[in-house]
Amino acid sequence: MRYYLCLGSNLQNPSLQLDQAISALKAQAEIRLIRLSSRLQTKAYGYTDQPDFYNQILEVESSLVPQILLQRLLDIEQAMGRVRKTKWGPRIIDIDILLADDLVLDTRTLGDKADLPELILPHPDLHNRLFVLSLLCELIPNALHPIMHKSYSELYYQLRNPGGTQ
Repeated sequence: MRYYLCLGSNLQNPSLQLDQAISALKAQAEIRLIRLSSRLQTKAYGYTDQPDFYNQILEVESSLVPQILLQRLLDIEQAMGRVRKTKWGPRIIDIDILLADDLVLDTRTLGDKADLPELILPHPDLHNRLFVLSLLCELIPNALHPIMHKSYSELYYQLRNPGGTQ
């Protein structure tokens, strides 16, 4: 399955943290790195009273199902020292699954799966984050969002130009 992962960091040399996360992903036998976007330095989203973030999107291929991949990503975050205190707060590393092919998934509707993390795909907020859309446009500008049925370049343009026409 083809996945798009978003990496973010704003603590302890963020660019180095992204490099270390990429190395940890490459070390996973079931994950193959295909392409990387450029890196963006961006203002924090949501909770804004914190340092700027460095963000990058990775295109990877994996035989892992989405929830198992997410658990691996959470394990990498924890191994790198991620501590979850404040929603949208500062962090050493954040690794989100944005997309898994054209899969639409909400594990909250699947019943009790206490041993696996909750996951919604596509990422429920990706179309509201300019930095995510900008980086997706580097990799897959004409691909369609599996729910909105608009290309990532269209979504980027609409977010950059609210109320404007194309």
